[in-house]
Amino acid sequence: MADFSEQTPPFKSVRIVGSGLIGTSIGLALVSRGVEVEMVDVDPRAQGLARDLVKSRVLTDPELTVLALPTSALSGALEEQFSINPGSKFIDIGSVKTKPLLDVSKSKVLRSNFLATHPMAGREVGGAESARADLFQSRTWVYIPSDLAGTPVDPDLLKSGIWMIKALGGVPVAMQADEHDRAVALVSHLPQALASLLAGQLISGDPTSLALAGAGLRDTTRIAASNPALWDEILTSNSQELLPLLINLQSDLSALISAFKSGESVAKFIEDGNQGRALIPGKHGGVAREYTYLPVVIEDKPGQLAALVSECAAVNVNIEDLSIEHSPGQFTGLITLALSENDAQILSTHLIGSGWNVHAPR
Repeated sequence: MADFSEQTPPFKSVRIVGSGLIGTSIGLALVSRGVEVEMVDVDPRAQGLARDLVKSRVLTDPELTVLALPTSALSGALEEQFSINPGSKFIDIGSVKTKPLLDVSKSKVLRSNFLATHPMAGREVGGAESARADLFQSRTWVYIPSDLAGTPVDPDLLKSGIWMIKALGGVPVAMQADEHDRAVALVSHLPQALASLLAGQLISGDPTSLALAGAGLRDTTRIAASNPALWDEILTSNSQELLPLLINLQSDLSALISAFKSGESVAKFIEDGNQGRALIPGKHGGVAREYTYLPVVIEDKPGQLAALVSECAAVNVNIEDLSIEHSPGQFTGLITLALSENDAQILSTHLIGSGWNVHAPR
């Protein structure tokens, strides 16, 4: 992806309404690229912290207004900001897209002056105190190029929105509002609901049992630590798309219970999970790829990883991903390289010839 950090922004000033995780992260990133930013929030504490972090300035007529708010607050904030600065163009970043566009259609704001977007980024902890300028790095950022009636977004606003997405490290993806809401129900809202339901089962658990918890439980319940009020709104606002998925899951759960009761094998449920997980795309939300994993055992001494990367460069192979397994005090470590099948074969032959401790690829 092109480096936008040195390019001149198509706008000079932005007011960000909403000083939570996303709004403040956008502010931090824009300020670092030379854009004047004003942070606004109904909560004085959040606003004060965000303003100090971002080095916020008071702006009279910002060219762009970013609405980093819950969907329920969008309509009121939009009307207020339009009355203050009718010449501004507007961008929202909410988790659902159909309702905001419906709100705009009923407002005084020109439909073409509103760009609906949604960065697929976040953390399980919210607030300005959790903001990071690199929060959107390599994350898909959806934008809706037209309103519900098909009216296209103003070209200058669209240019500004796409510049902002790319400048903040995001990967812009154009979608329609209903398509977006259906997609996030599957990949974001359903996982949140399930993580919360699973973690809720732990409340009645024996503390002795919970003491045995490992990475599996922590991984599957990580997002259960999310903000209840925020996710209550997100899930209910997209319930029309989420309900069919929950009903399908309910059917699968009933089938699993029946299998246990009748003593049948449950391998098919695990196999389906394997297949589903394999469909999750690779980097930047791209098409899923089949990688070959090449294990290399290294000695615990400085420079081993750098030397291994140099070996890859020497034979012109591309590392798609890598993982390192090593514990303090351990004399060896394991580096597993993710490569194409052809690159894995080339590198394996080269490394073995160079004296590296390489094991069979999988």
